[in-house]
Amino acid sequence: MQPTTLCYIEKDDSYLLLHRIAKKKDINKDKWIGVGGKFEDKESPEECLLREVKEETGLTLTSWRLRGIVTFVSDRWETEYMFLYTADGFEGEMISCNEGTLEWVKKKEMYRLNLWEGDKIFLELLEKEVPFFSLKLSYEGDTLVYAALDGKRIV
Repeated sequence: MQPTTLCYIEKDDSYLLLHRIAKKKDINKDKWIGVGGKFEDKESPEECLLREVKEETGLTLTSWRLRGIVTFVSDRWETEYMFLYTADGFEGEMISCNEGTLEWVKKKEMYRLNLWEGDKIFLELLEKEVPFFSLKLSYEGDTLVYAALDGKRIV
């Protein structure tokens, strides 16, 4: 099992998204996602969050909130437990990312982008200000075949 973090940084009714186009071998190739990544040894979720955001964007978060835990199950990669955050405070200058292109995208326009189907579910939960949640997403290839919110099947 792989623990990870993912953060949607907010500014002016937009999220900072990463268009994953740089790596040849990438399960997120050509998708638009938030910023984050895998835990390093002995890291807490917050330490991983702050390090990954700094590495990928150059920004230092000053205000963030843990919104939920997402369990990803797939027939192509190991099970992943993702700590999902939003952040509304940061400082520093943005840098380019070696994993793709960073872009501020209006929240209402992001659903037109190439997103994972399960990401659309948790992005809607973030939009609706749903309190802390647990979401399980199961994929066969790139197809979402099962989703459960707080233990209850929704897909």
